[in-house]
Amino acid sequence: MARRKKVYEGKAKILYEGPEPGTLVQYFKDDATAFNAEKRATIEGKGVLNNRLSEFFMSGLNAIGVPTHFIRRINMREQLIRAVEIIPLEVVVRNVAAGSISKRLGIEEGTPLPRPIVEFYYKDDKLGDPMVAEEHILAFGWATQQDLDDMVSLALRVNDFLSGLFLGVGIRLVDFKIEIGRIWDGDYMRLIVADEISPDSCRLWDIETGKKLDKDVFRRDLGNLADAYTEVARRLGVMPQGPTGVTKPTLIN
Repeated sequence: MARRKKVYEGKAKILYEGPEPGTLVQYFKDDATAFNAEKRATIEGKGVLNNRLSEFFMSGLNAIGVPTHFIRRINMREQLIRAVEIIPLEVVVRNVAAGSISKRLGIEEGTPLPRPIVEFYYKDDKLGDPMVAEEHILAFGWATQQDLDDMVSLALRVNDFLSGLFLGVGIRLVDFKIEIGRIWDGDYMRLIVADEISPDSCRLWDIETGKKLDKDVFRRDLGNLADAYTEVARRLGVMPQGPTGVTKPTLIN
């Protein structure tokens, strides 16, 4: 593919101009970060795995009528996506207590929550992506009340889909994060799921053993991250093909 103009580079992905107006090319890097990028490493094959897994989840959501930015996969590390105006919020859905909610509220990690809990975090790396209330979101104009209602509805539909999918392969969906963007058809605006859905953005535990199969493996030094992601891909039947380096992943400091 010809050299493209870079639009944005984040911790795990790069966005390039797409081949047609209203599109972007999303490239998945092998970089892994934690603790607001204080911990860093390069995990060979991670970008390939996340590209394939995000394609799998986004395609499944599109198929059941949950709109996403995903159009098609281009190659092992890139996918064609719709350009969207990202709402500056991370939407987190929690099914089981883990991570920050356990620390904030003193709930033992692994405690099932009485119902899925939806939280909002303001997207700002310099501030550490602080948790915000709906009052903050409305007061600062990041989203309208209708947007918030639609975002919660989308997040819970994603939760239902992913929970069932993972349950079928012996994995518990503890929590996950999504981003949501606006697209316009003339004067009509709608919200769609954007960014990615992968083990980078989910907490995934083996139902039988409690073994972690997500980025907590990297955060907590529990083993090889690519091995964990490969296990998720294997169970879902989403195994990359070709000389990707995924079959023998290595950690590069």
